[in-house]
Amino acid sequence: MRVAMVSEHASPLAVLGGADAGGQNVHVAALSAALARRGVEVVVHTRRDDPGLPRRVVAAPGVTVEHVDAGPARPIPKDDLPPHMGEFAARLHRSFRDDPPDVVHAHFWMSGQASLAAARPLGVPVVQTFHALGVVKRRHQGARDTSPPGRLEDEAAVARDADRIVATCSDEVFELVRMGADLRRIAVVPCGVDLELFRTDGPVAPRPAGRRRLLVVSRLVERKGIGDVVAAMARLPGAELVVAGGPPAADLAGDPEARRLLTLAKRVGVAGRVRLLGRVGRTDLPALYRSADLVVNVPWYEPFGIVPLEAMACGVPVVASAVGGLVDTVVDGVTGAHVPPRRHAVLAATLAALLADPPHRATLGAAGARRARRRYGWDRIARSTLEVYTSLPATRVADRPEGRSAGLGAGRPAGLAAGRPAGPGAGRPTDLPGGRPAGRPVVRPAGRPAGRPAGAVDSGEHPGSGSATFPLRGASQPEVGFGRAQKRQSGRGPR
Repeated sequence: MRVAMVSEHASPLAVLGGADAGGQNVHVAALSAALARRGVEVVVHTRRDDPGLPRRVVAAPGVTVEHVDAGPARPIPKDDLPPHMGEFAARLHRSFRDDPPDVVHAHFWMSGQASLAAARPLGVPVVQTFHALGVVKRRHQGARDTSPPGRLEDEAAVARDADRIVATCSDEVFELVRMGADLRRIAVVPCGVDLELFRTDGPVAPRPAGRRRLLVVSRLVERKGIGDVVAAMARLPGAELVVAGGPPAADLAGDPEARRLLTLAKRVGVAGRVRLLGRVGRTDLPALYRSADLVVNVPWYEPFGIVPLEAMACGVPVVASAVGGLVDTVVDGVTGAHVPPRRHAVLAATLAALLADPPHRATLGAAGARRARRRYGWDRIARSTLEVYTSLPATRVADRPEGRSAGLGAGRPAGLAAGRPAGPGAGRPTDLPGGRPAGRPVVRPAGRPAGRPAGAVDSGEHPGSGSATFPLRGASQPEVGFGRAQKRQSGRGPR
């Protein structure tokens, strides 16, 4: 099977810690490598942000990163990328036309727009992972939301038009259905963790004697809730807080969020017990995790959150906000504790109780390590994702123009060619068991055995509005778009 990953702003080659470099970069890189280990040929298409980058880079065995020219070859904040997405989609279209993939897997809403515009005229099915939803961001950030004005409408159109949606947590399913996505086309496949890198044994970073250590690993943005942890430190006199993430240490003085956090630490009287490390290399993170008594991850909202998985895999209990994907990954009272977001007094009380009980922390840490290894290894996540690919109906493949179906024969999983899953229960987007009351279907992660639902969702209201159009402009660019007209041409009526 040949899979085209599309990740317009989050390159798998990017250095982590920047404003737009985080969990999605890790996810795309690790999922691509794990799929390649299962025999899938993967090409990751990402926007060129440096003129010195080669057109193609081999990122791992079986994984190639292709840099797509779209806009100036320099870093651009992702919220400023929409004007360049027409060019991005046009170049994707030419790439897919000349070297057709079997499946396109888009990551983030703008990648979904571009992928649908590029792949649909060629009959190539599109799988969508959003990683974050604009409607949730708007709800929590309000006037501070920097998303492009049309994001909510365009994102909803992608949710309605994609052939499959891979949600990373059960909470996301609620949001997607409210946006108008067809519940039957949604699969729940969580993010994963590198179990070879993040493990309980190995070096431990040094720490001062006589102090408990709280660790935050995060980008330095306000919504990540680091300020709430700093405020809670005023009630935790025997603890130190270490924050890993953001720009390199030498550049922290010029970072607005770093300055805000240090000012807050001075105001609440804990400046001597709060340390910002700046960017920490990924291979150095496991030792840092293992040096902590607790990892604290308390964002205002979080689509999934890879940091708790990394901490759990290292045997460290996690105190997490009861939001988004953190509700699925961190089991309250079993692998850590849930707290409400933006409630630093409650957070302080929870941290104090756990810091005062080393045996309980050890029990939580051991349970977290077991959970991470049993459920969140990337090979398992890749298997579940592959089941989604092989469950794609044959109708989209049948639409592919004559002579463009390279790869549909030998080496292609039978389910994708025949329009059926590769095995019993494989790739089910969701299950609607007979006898269950209408509107309460069971959401099951792809590959989950029957009878073991991950949770329930309400079907909600399905907005019936049509999709937005996404024309590609320019003399040398094909007129490729998606919307009502495009669906009529391909034989897909409005959902």
